[in-house]
Amino acid sequence: MDGRLIAIGDIHGCDAAFETLLEQIQPQSEDTLVTLGDYVNRGPGSREVLNRLLALRHLCHLVPLLGNHDELLLEGMRLQELERNTNRDAGLGGDEFNEEHRQFLESCRLFYETETHLFMHASYEHNRPMLKQDPDVLVWQRTRNKWPKPHQSGKVAVVGHTPQRNGEVLDLGYLVCLDTYCWGGGWLTGYDVRQGQIWQVDRDGRVRTESVSE
Repeated sequence: MDGRLIAIGDIHGCDAAFETLLEQIQPQSEDTLVTLGDYVNRGPGSREVLNRLLALRHLCHLVPLLGNHDELLLEGMRLQELERNTNRDAGLGGDEFNEEHRQFLESCRLFYETETHLFMHASYEHNRPMLKQDPDVLVWQRTRNKWPKPHQSGKVAVVGHTPQRNGEVLDLGYLVCLDTYCWGGGWLTGYDVRQGQIWQVDRDGRVRTESVSE
């Protein structure tokens, strides 16, 4: 199969980390880049992150997934309460979003499936095919201390949403969690799911130089 298949964990408005991570990965036109959601909130540059994602669509095959924070923002935009209400209540820092941002968020998928891997923001129901999954589970369900069983398909699941506060990728063999707590002092993680290569950058854009993969 041509090109790399790379997943990126929860960005949460950490635009400097996202920009530097992309510089490290150097996505090419034949690569598939799966972003696992939660593009906004907590970090300083939610708008900048969305703008970078919009530009990425012209550089590679971008597969953006919907995170729970993105869903909250989208609901606020639909209610026309973005600047005065939703941003304040959700802690989004008063960023100004536009119609192109709204359309992008509406285009985000609930999951992505390949011959070997499943990708979603939060979690999954192990005994249901992906087309019959509960959207709330895919976008919202916390998995800390109650990780799901291996999916019935036998494919490896790649998720975010549940922060690994030690900054390390969680690898259970059948499930990999890439939310490595960038906004809270950890790292933003990119993961080549076929080659096993990992890239990590902190919220200030500093690249992790010590080994992060065995």
